[in-house]
Amino acid sequence: MSKIHDIDAGPRVLGEDGELHAVDEAADFSETPVEAWVALLFFWALGLTVFYQFFTRYVLNDSAAWTEEIARYLLIATVFTGAAIGVAKNNHIQVDFFFRFMPRALSRPLAILIDLLRIGFFGAATVLTLQMMQKLGSYRMTIVDLPMNLVYGVVLAGFAAMTVRSLWVLRLHLRRGYTVLERPGTEMGDR
Repeated sequence: MSKIHDIDAGPRVLGEDGELHAVDEAADFSETPVEAWVALLFFWALGLTVFYQFFTRYVLNDSAAWTEEIARYLLIATVFTGAAIGVAKNNHIQVDFFFRFMPRALSRPLAILIDLLRIGFFGAATVLTLQMMQKLGSYRMTIVDLPMNLVYGVVLAGFAAMTVRSLWVLRLHLRRGYTVLERPGTEMGDR
C-alpha cells in the first residue's frame, strides 16, 4: 500500500498572514580556493568577449575580428584554471569499482601510487609546457599582436596549480589514512 504524503509535514514558507517568509542563508566564500576566483575572472572575460562579438556581428553588422581568437584563448584559460579546482576537490574521473573488492593491504598502496602518478603527470605537464614556451620564443597570435606565450603561460600556471594541489591531496590522504578510492562517497573535507 502506498504511503500518503502530507503536504503540511514539510518546511513552511507561508506565514499565518499568508505572506512568503523565506530567508536565504548567508553566502560563505571563505573556503573558495584562489583558482576558483581566477577561473571566474577568465569566465566573465570570456562572457563579455562573446557578448561583444554577438553585439558587433548582429547589432552593428560589423563583426570585430579579434573576438573569436581571444574567446578561444579565454576558454583555454578558464579550463586550465578550473581544472585545478577539480584536482583540489579530488573529483576528476576515477574508477573505484576494483577498490570495492580489493583487500585494504592492496588498495592502500595502490591508492597512494595513483596519487603519486597524478603528481608526476601534472609535474611533467608543467615542465613540458615550460619547454614548449621556450621553443615558441616570440611567436605571436594570428590576429591580435600579442605573444602566444601569454596563453601558454596560463596553461603553465594551471598545470603548476594542479601539481601543487595534487601534493596537497596526497598529504591529506596520508594524514587521514584513506583516499576517496578506498572509501567511495567521501569528500575531501570529510575526516
